[in-house]
Amino acid sequence: MPYIPISHPLDNLPEKMEQRRELRTHGTPAEGAMWRILRNRQVHGLRFRRQYSVGPYILDFYCPELRLDIEMDGESHFQYDGVEHDAERTRYLQCEHGIEVGRYENSQIFAQPQGNFVEALKLRLKEKKEAKEKES
Repeated sequence: MPYIPISHPLDNLPEKMEQRRELRTHGTPAEGAMWRILRNRQVHGLRFRRQYSVGPYILDFYCPELRLDIEMDGESHFQYDGVEHDAERTRYLQCEHGIEVGRYENSQIFAQPQGNFVEALKLRLKEKKEAKEKES
């Protein structure tokens, strides 16, 4: 696997700072619930950044160590334009930056018993971390 630096000149561009701040301040309830799960290295010691920009896109939750973007998607993501935009965004992140994108519906964090959703997410992150450690 080729070396891909964790930081890139297109990461967290200063001109996107206000937009990132606005998204953090006015996020959805699902994003708030997800952030309470991921922040402060609570999941397997992994550090996540909230509303982190990469190139022209702002990622909901980004883990540099795993090169993983976790997206919480609302209704607009399931309309034709949203699906098309998300596909282009995912291609860009994967092909240009080696970032894997995991998408979850906003309703998942509330509709399922939260323990099931959280445990499934923690298990996925643990498996990804262990695989990354084996590569090193």
